[in-house]
Amino acid sequence: MGIMVRPRVHKDCLIFLSILLLASAFSLKISNMLAALCGCGAVWCLYFFRMPNISIYDNESVIISPASGSVVAVQEMSPPASFGMGEEFRTKVSIFLSVFDVHVNYIPVLGTIRDIHYEEGHFFHAGKDRASEHNEKNIIIIDTPCGDSVAVVQIAGLLARRIRCDVRKGDAVSTGQYYGLIRFGSRVEIFLPKGVKAVVDVGEKVCAGKTVLTKLDDSHLRKA
Repeated sequence: MGIMVRPRVHKDCLIFLSILLLASAFSLKISNMLAALCGCGAVWCLYFFRMPNISIYDNESVIISPASGSVVAVQEMSPPASFGMGEEFRTKVSIFLSVFDVHVNYIPVLGTIRDIHYEEGHFFHAGKDRASEHNEKNIIIIDTPCGDSVAVVQIAGLLARRIRCDVRKGDAVSTGQYYGLIRFGSRVEIFLPKGVKAVVDVGEKVCAGKTVLTKLDDSHLRKA
């Protein structure tokens, strides 16, 4: 384990928080109820954009959840051809993020960002499987020290209208490192290395940067 990140709020919160606090102040002249609603909105904004304590892992033996939410699917399937990960089946874990979940995303595994690409799409409800194929998304491909790769997909949802990715191609990244955000209700999917099974099940709640999705054995940790 490494450095413990201090709790904070994502900077994207500031504009929404400012608007809601100003609206609350001006609403006092009109209606106490309206002012209170705006004030509650400001509190919820702080809650939504929270960045909880996350430990940075300095080992390569675990893959952690990149997002907080509910596991809605664990499937064996081939990654899309655009990912450049080959045609072999891999385990894909799909996580739905409600408006009450942490929406900050974290790097799931130690490695290097090989590729990042964005795909335009629709805004279907992120809890449905069709969101995986048809919704707007951002994909990062991480090459691991063992010579395999992991794909993490940020998928916009019904209310989400912005996907933020703060890593770049070629970056060396650590397990548990902050890398992005989706607002306001979304889906995150991860394709695990070949031959690796998930240790989480459908319906399970996972925590970004903390819940272990799988542990790698000696064969997967062997350097390429």
